[in-house]
This record gives sequence, structure tokens and C-alpha cells, in this order.
Amino acid sequence: MKLLKFVPDNTNIKFVAIRHWAFAITLLLTVLAVGATAWRGLNLGVDFVGGIMIEESFPTAPDLEHLRATVDRLGLGESSLQQFGDPKTVSIRLPAPKSTDEGATNAIVKKVQDTIRAEFPGAKFSRYDAVSGKVSGELVRNGVLAVMLAVIGIAIFSWFRYEWQFGVSTFVAIMHDVLLTLGFFAITRLEFDLNIVAAVLTIVGYSINDKMVIDDRIRENMRKYRKMDMKDLIDLSVNETLPRTVMTSLTVLLALTSLLLFGGHVLRGFTAAMMLGIVVGTYSSIYVSSSLLITLGLTPQLTEKKPKAGPQTGAERVG
Repeated sequence: MKLLKFVPDNTNIKFVAIRHWAFAITLLLTVLAVGATAWRGLNLGVDFVGGIMIEESFPTAPDLEHLRATVDRLGLGESSLQQFGDPKTVSIRLPAPKSTDEGATNAIVKKVQDTIRAEFPGAKFSRYDAVSGKVSGELVRNGVLAVMLAVIGIAIFSWFRYEWQFGVSTFVAIMHDVLLTLGFFAITRLEFDLNIVAAVLTIVGYSINDKMVIDDRIRENMRKYRKMDMKDLIDLSVNETLPRTVMTSLTVLLALTSLLLFGGHVLRGFTAAMMLGIVVGTYSSIYVSSSLLITLGLTPQLTEKKPKAGPQTGAERVG
């Protein structure tokens, strides 16, 4: 039985030849992502801003202005409404109650539910989350710290595992992946909560796995073809690992597509982040981190280890 191959064995794509275009596109997308995040901000979930989030499902798409007026009549503070997943599901956010007692939170949730059901017959309660302001601040700090430590730690590992050029290129590529993910959430206004932080860390792990495979092949070929031009050597290395990269990305995307279609709206943000991360991570591995090694001045001679001076024999001393 003949094996299915998405990438032919004799593939010889000149990735390095368009590296300047790739760098320009990468820079443009990164600037746009940072700008969108700074301008629009992230739609932070209750995990990060604190408060109460109530999720209600309606038989038909409700009038949001009518629903907001219904909730505001209760005098529980400024409410924020957003359609969640589909027009029939609405997320209602309220400020955290002054009392930290769980009974006070449950009373507020029940009051909101009873009022909505009276005004919108057929409305069904899905779930609610409540986080205090102090806890949300700690979650923001810990989430940012976790992502930054992961990126910096991976870059340092690449530095010591290979050469400093590999560490720098890995850091640039992974930061590109993370920033594009943040920009995507700023533009789409999908809720950014702890699940998305987990997705970002997973994206970082996937990206570094892909980059390490390519970097290992580059270092192996640098020792094997010490006279080869660096551009041709990187093209050779990327093409040799391309079947593995494509097959891994496609199989992961197939699994994520199933999760997106059948996992429900609760996992929709996590799945969307993962799918975007797979695409941009594969792109950055092929077009950014590998080609950036040339710009950073990597040459095959850097990988040659100088032989250690051993004790001289008597013949060598006499000679």
C-alpha cells in the first residue's frame, strides 16, 4: 500500500529567497496586533477583572437594550452584556458584591435569574462565575509571569543548546506567535480568561517543538556540509523537515476543528486560540526563525568544536 504524502520527497522550496518579504509581513502583523491590543484592549473575563458573570440562554435572540434595562433596574451596579457563542446566549457581567460571603453572591445570581425569567419567558440559566478583585489581580500577574518566563526560559535553553543566534531567533518567533494571538483576541472580542492563558502556553510549547526539530536539522547539516552556502543549507534543512511539520500541523488542526464544531461555546475561545497558534507557529518556524539565523550571522564554522589539547607524547616533544 502506497503511503500518502502531502509533501513530495524531492521538494526544494526556496524559503530563504523570500525572507525579506516574510520579515516585512511578520513586522507588519506584529505591529498591527500590538496596536489592536493597545487600542481596543482585551475582553478580559471575570478571572482577570473580578465580578460576577452570569450566562443565560434564550429561546430566541433577545433585545440587548431591553435585557440591559431589565438588569439595571435591580440596582446591582453597571452591567455589561455580550452575546456569547451565538445570538441566543448572553453573558451578563456585574460588579463583585461588597460582601465576600458566598451566600451574598448566590442571592444576587438568583435575583437576576428570577427577574430575567419573568421578563423573558423560556430563558434558561447556564452557569455563573464569581471572582473577587484581589484574586483577579493575582491571576493577571501570574498569567503574564507564566507566559514571559516560558518564552525567556525557552530562548535561554536554545542559546545553550545550540548557539546564541538560535536563542535570539527562537525568542523573536515565539513573541511573534504570542503577540498575534493577543491581537486576534483584541479584534474578535472573544473572552480572554485563564483558559486562553493555557492555550497561549500550549502554543508556545507547540512552536518550540517545531522549531527545535528544524534547528536540530540545521545544526546537523552544518556539521555535514561545512562548505555549503548558509542560504542553501537552511533551505535544505527546512525542506527535509517539511513533511513532518506539515503532517503534524494538519493532524492537530483536524483535532481542533472537531473540538471547535462539537466542543460547545465554552471551549470556542480556547480552540480558536490553538488553531491560530498552530498556523502562525508553523509560519514562524519556517519563514522567521530559520531565515533569521542568516541575518544574525550564523555560519557552519560556529558549530565546529576546537579539539582539547591533550598531553604530548615523547615523540611529539622530541619532534
